[in-house]
Amino acid sequence: MTYKAGIIGTGGIAGMGILGMHDAEAIGKEKIRASHAGGYDAARDIELVAVADVDEEKLERFGEAWDISAGRRYDGHEAMLEAEDLDVVSTCTPSFLHHRHVIDAAHSEASPSVIWCEKPIDSQVTNAKEMIAACEKTDTELVVNHSFRFTDKLQQLHRLIHEEDILGDVHSVSAQFRMELLRNSTHLLDTLVYLLDARAKTIGGFINGENEAAESLNATQPIDDAGGGGFVVMDDGTFVTIDCTIPRNVSSMTFQFIGSKGKLYLNNDDGEWRYWRLNNGEHIETPLPGIDESWTWEDDYKGSFENAANHIVDLLGGEANNHSTGVAALRSLEIIVGFYISHYTGSQVDIPLNRPLRDVLITSW
Repeated sequence: MTYKAGIIGTGGIAGMGILGMHDAEAIGKEKIRASHAGGYDAARDIELVAVADVDEEKLERFGEAWDISAGRRYDGHEAMLEAEDLDVVSTCTPSFLHHRHVIDAAHSEASPSVIWCEKPIDSQVTNAKEMIAACEKTDTELVVNHSFRFTDKLQQLHRLIHEEDILGDVHSVSAQFRMELLRNSTHLLDTLVYLLDARAKTIGGFINGENEAAESLNATQPIDDAGGGGFVVMDDGTFVTIDCTIPRNVSSMTFQFIGSKGKLYLNNDDGEWRYWRLNNGEHIETPLPGIDESWTWEDDYKGSFENAANHIVDLLGGEANNHSTGVAALRSLEIIVGFYISHYTGSQVDIPLNRPLRDVLITSW
């Protein structure tokens, strides 16, 4: 059986390339494999058959690049969802539009069994909760594209932490990555909550107001998304410090975990993952079982889209449990929104957020 997929939004992550991640000469002009369309193209038993956008020029360019027939290139997502019978719908639009597009898809005549939503889940906690509720009501699996969850190495590391207990009780984590919080650092925060299997409890935040993407993309509309960070106390007691104020050209995605049985250092840019087992008060460097090399952007990030698409095929066939749910994605969004609220109110913030704090909107792409 071949499943049918459609995409809402024809921008970079849909299949045409992202500034800072892909070859500038290729962006917007040719197929980019590290994308939703690239994932579908590489995966088994699934075919991208339809696409929708309100920008006619982008729609036609995408359709030509990915060989979508002219009759299945739709002016707006409503037209596609009304005309097509789809097994999965990708939402590759700016984060502030995810709410509308996910809910519309879940309730549509297209009746998808899976919605593959680009990260972050949304720009507002209330919206994210409504998206999760809509998908639960319609029995639709909401898969959020936090790419690292779809790499074999990070999944193996998660098993080592939670099944082999290589860290014991995690006491402290420090993490660094580049700005901006929604557009980029959601990856860092999702990796944090994934590896800890925990949710934020108390947050103190700082926002620097700087946005490299706005300048690089010659944006004319001001947005809130910026660099920032702070501290987070997780509900398992882990104390976390986060710095996502670093410019792209000097940044590294790094983590250091310190636990009762060992410590772990991850650097995804320099290609270094190291683990030290604690033995009689002495840390002894030890290989990570089942992980020969570290996670890399070139191999693992680019391959994560094919892995995610294959995971979606497994979900459609009833052969897997959702590995990147909306509920999980909400945990990273809560931290980001918590940083903003803390910075602008000069106070610590408790999670879960109460109204009206859940309604705070962080504008981004």
